[in-house]
Amino acid sequence: MMTSINKLLTPKGAYGYLENRKIYTALRTVLFFLLCVGIYLAGYLTTGTNRNLLTVVAILGCLPACKSAVNFIIFIKAKGCSNTLWDKVHDYDEVFESMYDMYFTSYQKNYPISHLVLKGNILCGITEDSRCSCKDAESHLEQMLTQEGIKNVTINIFSDEEKYIDRLSRLKDLEVDISKNKEDILHLLYAVSL
Repeated sequence: MMTSINKLLTPKGAYGYLENRKIYTALRTVLFFLLCVGIYLAGYLTTGTNRNLLTVVAILGCLPACKSAVNFIIFIKAKGCSNTLWDKVHDYDEVFESMYDMYFTSYQKNYPISHLVLKGNILCGITEDSRCSCKDAESHLEQMLTQEGIKNVTINIFSDEEKYIDRLSRLKDLEVDISKNKEDILHLLYAVSL
């Protein structure tokens, strides 16, 4: 059963990931709360009082339900890659290591990156959120990579689609060495994003 559920989930970094997670976390949250209510009602209806073991189980069941509700709220705020941008960049998926719907969080700000590519030691991305500072996003990603001991990675985050598409075109033709840190970089990016 678990593998059939995993097939329904869009993997992290794939186009549509954030929208899929919104639906999944909403359904999971509703299911968890319904389960708590069901357990409580089963205890109340069988004993006629709140003072039973099933009431305690129902109350403890609210902990994962509330955690799921918090995840749902976080995913509701996150915006993924738009269809118009996807139409323009999905042809590059065969050329680069592409990631969609990457949403990085820090204590101060959030950095929604709609599309991100990795070629060699060059990490290039675009944000469609006008409130996202490209310089701050670059600094945040550089700090995350440095903390993991990954150095010499060039990071460029764009907010202008035309400049980003132009950069992808030039990057496609650029000869770069295959990064020995590629797997580490990818693993870290997936680990620190929503």
